[in-house]
Amino acid sequence: MYAQVIVDIAHSQVDKIFEYSCPDNIVAGSRVKVPFGGRVIEGFVINVSETCSIPLERVKPIKEVFEELPALVPECFYLFERISLRFRVPKATALRLFLPTEMRLGKVRELYKKFVTLSGTQPELSKSAKKQAEILEFLKNGECEYTLLCNRFGRSPVTSLEEKGAFNIEKRRINRNPFSECGHEDSAKTLTLMQRDAVERIENSEKCVQLIHGVTGSGKTEIYLNLIARAIARGKTAIFLVPEISLTPQMLLQLRARFGGEAAILHSGLSAGEKFDEWWRLRSGEAKIAIGARSAVFAPLENLGVIIIDEEHDSSYVSETAPRYSTIEIAKMRADYNGCKLVLGSATPSVESYIEASEGRYNLITLTERINKKPLPEIIIADMKREVKRGNNTAFSLALREELEKTLADGNQAIIFLNRRGYAQTVICRDCGYVAKCVNCDVSLTFHSEENCLKCHYCGAKYRMLTACPECGGLHIRYGGTGTQRVVSDLNALFPSAKIIRMDNDTVSGKGGHYKIIKKFAAHEADILVGTQMIAKGHDFPSVTLVGILDADMSLHFSDYRSGERTFQLITQVAGRSGRAGEKGNVVLQTYCPENYILRYAVNYDYAGFFQNELQVRKATQFPPYSLICRVMVTSEDDKTALETLKNVYFAIEELKKNYGQEFIFMNKMHSPVKKIQGKHRYQVLMRLKSCALLEKIYVIAENNTSTGCFVYVEENPSNLS
Repeated sequence: MYAQVIVDIAHSQVDKIFEYSCPDNIVAGSRVKVPFGGRVIEGFVINVSETCSIPLERVKPIKEVFEELPALVPECFYLFERISLRFRVPKATALRLFLPTEMRLGKVRELYKKFVTLSGTQPELSKSAKKQAEILEFLKNGECEYTLLCNRFGRSPVTSLEEKGAFNIEKRRINRNPFSECGHEDSAKTLTLMQRDAVERIENSEKCVQLIHGVTGSGKTEIYLNLIARAIARGKTAIFLVPEISLTPQMLLQLRARFGGEAAILHSGLSAGEKFDEWWRLRSGEAKIAIGARSAVFAPLENLGVIIIDEEHDSSYVSETAPRYSTIEIAKMRADYNGCKLVLGSATPSVESYIEASEGRYNLITLTERINKKPLPEIIIADMKREVKRGNNTAFSLALREELEKTLADGNQAIIFLNRRGYAQTVICRDCGYVAKCVNCDVSLTFHSEENCLKCHYCGAKYRMLTACPECGGLHIRYGGTGTQRVVSDLNALFPSAKIIRMDNDTVSGKGGHYKIIKKFAAHEADILVGTQMIAKGHDFPSVTLVGILDADMSLHFSDYRSGERTFQLITQVAGRSGRAGEKGNVVLQTYCPENYILRYAVNYDYAGFFQNELQVRKATQFPPYSLICRVMVTSEDDKTALETLKNVYFAIEELKKNYGQEFIFMNKMHSPVKKIQGKHRYQVLMRLKSCALLEKIYVIAENNTSTGCFVYVEENPSNLS
């Protein structure tokens, strides 16, 4: 027998199929070790046949098979070919998406432990063997793990009893259970008429993609769980995706309550061992539901019955590293292969998804009311320009301070949202205007008061806090721009008796960081939760009756055609955390641009009005979905090399434009908005195209200009234009 193998080297020169002789027990999907170029490396078997296309004297044998059960499911062969072609990456790069990195690199394996029980043999013990007697008495209560027994009584007496035949020792494989502290609660709820109608419409729809547009608190999660239950009842499996790692423990809690051990979690926050065990539980069929962030779309499940993408509008569903895939696009491929439904849900759907639904290509389900019939929270606009004129230079308007006082007096909770972590966004010398910047990235450094250091939020580098200006020696150092650390400090000064916790990337380190903070706040162990966008969506805190949105128009000023859409989404999502239970909710939205039309739509929760206006703007300016934004990025540690490569790329695309000028709406070459990241200089050719007809040719230009010292890649409708 002969195996067709793709070697695990992500390079265009070896991006092809190699043939090896193999024993009869090897099947497609197996991970193997093969001889290649004088060494032995890992490969993936994609087919097995009785014939070979190369001379037999050149055929080498497979050295080793990793697992009895093939790691790759048959669907992988369909998907990796499409992904490789669609995103112009080597086949090995596409296949790597389907396996945990540590497993592929051989850095993790199964965990086995030894368990001890009494054998029934009564050994003769001397009077001095008191420890051995204690061990025998202890084991009368049942089995014990070998290591724990040694830790408790000492290895020597345990070994002595083992040699005397007093024990039965059994070696067992142990699953490392992430979030074992997530207890099981009975969360099954009776569906409302509106929810039942939504489920039936989805189940009976002939369309593949379903879009649930439901206001915050409208019960979308219960619809998802019902759809999963129906899929499992039919003997199928399910994938449930959420945008933030911080949301996965909460969703896992609900899935475990409903489905027990059939739910497994996959995301980058797990330890290597936990991810390995959860992945194998899914692959072996022990678990039938995968929950996780973006990468869980590649879960090794067969016979999918439903794929659910919650908060489908979120930009985190787009990968910013090769292959630069859209999770929704991959999910559509899987739904098409399995003949199942893809369910997208959001209170603020992306413009692209909503236009698909409004034009009939998706099935649109609209939920207009909260599950408890309570009104959406009232949003009060606080004009910060007036606050400054009144002499208020703090981060909090008078309206927000008054609402906070009332909320705390009533024994309720509040959420304060600011999408900027750290203490201060910039550190500036008042004497000469010097701004502290990262040496590796073209960005200003953020001051973090708790560590008394400056941090780069792009590369993670840390610097000592300035005591004097390095340019002029001046001692007048000023902080510019407020971050979450400063907000907590100011709130502690205003409300000294209030318990305040913070949730951002600086406080959620470790696997359980998110869950611990959420659990603490949900248990009312804190009165105020201050956080970035990770607190803006998906969470349900019954006692929260106030949300304060600081610097609400911050995202309006990004040089991105989606800035208005993202501002509307963010405000609507974070406002939806308020008033989800018995009491009426309030929101204080602080802004320097109260007259902005985006904020007016958000205050009235007018998605339909926002959508129609946004479509008109994009149609007039010819931005997506009325065009395709294509960006060719050129990065190199050497500025001269990057600039020279940029010119070559630009001239090649300019030649393309001469022949296909009708396809180009706009084209120009320039520095990337962030000129340097992690020591690499960044240039770009930015285009707006009428269609995707030229993408293949643009990808070829990028590939032809990539070299050892310069990386060139293509982005389609990039979620981040910086």
